[in-house]
Amino acid sequence: MDEVKVVVAHSERATLRVGDVFLKVDADQARIDVEVEAMALAPVPTPKVLWCKPPVLAIAVVPGTALGRLGEPSTASPAAWAAAGAAIRKLHDAPLPPWQSRGLDELAADLDGECEWLVTNGVLPADLVTRNRQVAEAALRPWTPVFTHGDLQIAHVFVDGDEITGIIDWSEAGQGDALFDLATLTLGHEEHLGNVVAGYGTDVDLDVIRAWWSLRSLLVVRWLVEHGFDPTAPGCEVDVLRSCL
Repeated sequence: MDEVKVVVAHSERATLRVGDVFLKVDADQARIDVEVEAMALAPVPTPKVLWCKPPVLAIAVVPGTALGRLGEPSTASPAAWAAAGAAIRKLHDAPLPPWQSRGLDELAADLDGECEWLVTNGVLPADLVTRNRQVAEAALRPWTPVFTHGDLQIAHVFVDGDEITGIIDWSEAGQGDALFDLATLTLGHEEHLGNVVAGYGTDVDLDVIRAWWSLRSLLVVRWLVEHGFDPTAPGCEVDVLRSCL
């Protein structure tokens, strides 16, 4: 028996690695259900589901290494980043899944609430929040729904050389804005945006991408703080917000 390694753990869920198996423990059965169905529907490489016995989902390790980590330089090649863009385009061109992500009204309300909390509690300077709230407005527009991953962080995309070997963590998948996935992948790695867009293969509104960088960062700061993560670490969410000033 290999040692048990805690990959991530907080009050909502935990992921453990035992040998070549990941065990995901989630208090929300709906998230597990979405993850299993999304991986079955997605036309891109995903982890193999070994078994599912709520509240635990067991999946096989994906070969390769993560495209990178937020706050750290990526060592992946430009071709690997372009391959990630091509994989995302394939996902977005697939038939819609049967469930939806947050709509515009809910998203706008969440943004207002988080901005107020950040300022009222002195977590971030008011001018930083206000400026990024203005930038984020560009993302709050009607979009044509596509099959989105919903949490396409750089650490969730695995590569071997210049090929995508797997995309993990599908619990936030649904019908959403294509540019949100592209923005999430390139958050904190703006230097690779051109490669991703080249691989994606269609015109992309870069102002909306930047708007999603601000919007996502504003939305997650409180969650990160309350769950023991540090959004002020170099290259992470607060630095992304500061880059807009």
